[in-house]
Amino acid sequence: MEDVLTRVSRLERPQILVQTARHGLTDYCRTRHLKRVLHTETPPRVTEAVLRLLDLEAVMDLQRQEDRAAYSIARHVEVLIALMSEAASLRAIRKSRRRHSAT
Repeated sequence: MEDVLTRVSRLERPQILVQTARHGLTDYCRTRHLKRVLHTETPPRVTEAVLRLLDLEAVMDLQRQEDRAAYSIARHVEVLIALMSEAASLRAIRKSRRRHSAT
C-alpha cells in the first residue's frame, strides 16, 4: 500500500489551484476548517484527515476535469488548503518521531 504522503506528493493539479491554495495556508485553522470541509464535529487525527481529504479532493478534481455543474473552484481550493496543511503537519510529526527515536 502506498504511503499517504507519497499519495499527496504525486498529486498534479493546475498551477493556479495550487498557488491559490498556498495563499490560504496562513489563515488555516485546523479545528474550524476541518469541521467545515469534512462535515464533522471534531477534527480526526492527522493521518485520517489527510486520507479523507485526498478522497474528497479526488472527487472534486474529477468534477473539474469533467466540467460538471456541481464543481466549485472555491470548495476545491478550500479542500486543497486543508490537504496541504494537514500533510505538512503529518510530515512534521513523522520528522519529530524519527528525531526522538534516534536519541
